This record gives sequence, structure tokens and C-alpha cells, in this order.
Amino acid sequence: MDFTQAQEYCLSRPEASIDYPFGPDVAVFKIKNKMFGLLSTSGPKGKELGPNYAGHAFINLKCDPEEATMLRDIFPEVLPGYHMSKKHWNSVVLVDSMPEKEIERLIDRSYGLVVKGLKKAERLQLELHYPLEELYK
Repeated sequence: MDFTQAQEYCLSRPEASIDYPFGPDVAVFKIKNKMFGLLSTSGPKGKELGPNYAGHAFINLKCDPEEATMLRDIFPEVLPGYHMSKKHWNSVVLVDSMPEKEIERLIDRSYGLVVKGLKKAERLQLELHYPLEELYK
């Protein structure tokens, strides 16, 4: 999955919006003004994403803390969230070795976790308009 595909997939989620508060190279995806993803065109230079991934696009996604650690153990492309809470966020480097379906699953999971954390009225409004399977894949 590349930058454009990741952006399109994030925006395919119900009522997802995009914002650029950090400049044109960093897309922030939100549901009801709450971030569920941060997509950057190129990774930081240096050790943060490792020497093999410096300069590659990456996406930060919210994750359950136990699952976050497990994913980091399974996939070398999944790292602690760059400039985010390392406990609740992972950075996924967008390289060919990372399975596309797994990236989609992680985006869906991040979106669902953020929806679950919305104010009750906001969450219920979404649940009335969209099937639960669409919100909480």
C-alpha cells in the first residue's frame, strides 16, 4: 500500500475527514474531530523508524496497547508511534513487505477504537446512520 492508497482507504471510512495542521506533507484523518490516523509522505531521517525505513511514507494508527506490542513483534514495519504515545499508537511503514490487508485492518481498528471513544451522542448518531460492522470492522 502506498501513500495514495492509504489516504483513499482512510477517507473511505464513514464520515472520515482530512486535515493538514502540520503542513502539506502530513495528512491527519479524523472522525468527529478526533484523529484516527496520521499519514506522512516520508518518514523521518535517522533512527526513529530505523535505517531501513528512513524516507518511506508511514501512517500512525491508534491501537490497543497489548495488540500494539504484539504487532511490533510480528511485523518489523510496525514500530512505536512516531511523535505519539508509544503505548496507544503504532507507526506502520508503507513498504511492499507489509501486507496491504493488514494495513487496512489496522486502519479499520484505529477508526473503530476512536469511534468507541466518542461522546455518546456522537457515537449514537453514527450508529444510527451506519451498520455497526462498518463502524467497528
